[in-house]
Amino acid sequence: MPGTFKHIVFSALPAGIVAALLLSMLQIFWVTPLILQAETYEVAAEAVHHEHAIDPALDEMAWQPEDGWQRTLSTAGSNIVMAIGFALMLTGAYSLRKPPGIGRGLAWGMASYAVFFAAPAIGLPPDLPGTTVADLMVRQYWWLGTVVATAGGLGLVFLQDNWPLRMAGVLLLLIPHLLGAPQPEVDESLAPALLQNQFRWASALSNAVFWMVLGVLSALIFNRLQGRSE
Repeated sequence: MPGTFKHIVFSALPAGIVAALLLSMLQIFWVTPLILQAETYEVAAEAVHHEHAIDPALDEMAWQPEDGWQRTLSTAGSNIVMAIGFALMLTGAYSLRKPPGIGRGLAWGMASYAVFFAAPAIGLPPDLPGTTVADLMVRQYWWLGTVVATAGGLGLVFLQDNWPLRMAGVLLLLIPHLLGAPQPEVDESLAPALLQNQFRWASALSNAVFWMVLGVLSALIFNRLQGRSE
């Protein structure tokens, strides 16, 4: 058990760091420019609003990283922490099942992409700054419920052979979307629709690359460590 735990950790750390750095590069050169472009529309709208504001407190804003190295380091740091956590989840799963190869690692990575990004994004796609959204707490509950339902559904469909349970898994996959994601009363966005679509595609493809790399790398390193110990 101590050896297996060591393999889980030492597989997750390098795989998570490499995948996170790759995701950060994609975000810096592809996703972040779209966010910065959308923020110009938001800043312009806030400037008009502040001209008519009476309460000086409206001008106070919470701290956020400035454009440049602060935003870059903040993005990369949070991505590394997130990626290592996800990599630990994957390598923990590897330790409970057959030794993963490249194909199996890729499959686990894409399943995780479906769980943590694709399925929630069907109802709550990533939005640019200046887009109206539903209440944060309600969105978080729906997101969490969708993640749990998708993970459980995929597990029932692909990780066992009982057909009634597989059908139950399909139903579980559909339930969050049949219930529907929380939506704002008025769907408005300060950024143009074309920019919003570009941002959603960039986010979806960047996350797909991240999960594919994380799945393959974590599986390869875990296999290598398991082979050495044997």
